[in-house]
Amino acid sequence: MMSGEFIAFMGIALVAVIGGVLLLNLSNVMHMMVALVFTFVSIAGIYVLLSAEFVAAVQILIYAGAITIIMLFGIMLTRHEDTSEAPGSSWRKFAVFLGVLGFAAVLYFGIYNLDLPQMENTLHEKNTMQIGEALYSKFVIPFELTSVLLLVALIGSIMLAKKDDEKEGDKE
Repeated sequence: MMSGEFIAFMGIALVAVIGGVLLLNLSNVMHMMVALVFTFVSIAGIYVLLSAEFVAAVQILIYAGAITIIMLFGIMLTRHEDTSEAPGSSWRKFAVFLGVLGFAAVLYFGIYNLDLPQMENTLHEKNTMQIGEALYSKFVIPFELTSVLLLVALIGSIMLAKKDDEKEGDKE
C-alpha cells in the first residue's frame, strides 16, 4: 500500500529528521542554520500534504525566513567565546543511541496498530477562510494579547541592548 502521498511524506519526514540531526551535530553556526532551514521547509511540506497550505506558507515566511534571519543576526551580533567541549565517551553515545532506538520502537509499536475512526471533515474546503474566521472571532483577545506580548519583548530587548552599550561606554 505504497501511495505517492506516503512516499512524499516519508521523503519529507526524512529530510526533516536529517536536518534536525545535522543541526545538533554540526559545529559551524552557519551550517547549523542551513540545516534548520531544511527542517523548517520540510515541515512546511508536511503541512502541504495535510492540505494546510496557509499554515505551510506561514511556516516558510515566518520560520524559514524571519526567525532564521533573527537568529543569524543574534549570533553574529553577540560576542561569544568558542569554548569547545571535550567529546563525550563512547559509552554515553551508545546509551543515547539505545535510548533513541527504544523511543523509536515505542512510537512504532504504539502507532502501528492504532485504529482511528474515519470522521467527516471540511478541512480541505476554504481552510484559510476558516483560520481567519476563527482567529478574528473566537480568538481575537489571545491574538491581540500575543501582539502586545511581542511588542513588550521587543522593547525589553532594545532596553537590554542599550544597557550593554552604556556599560561598555563606561569601561572605555
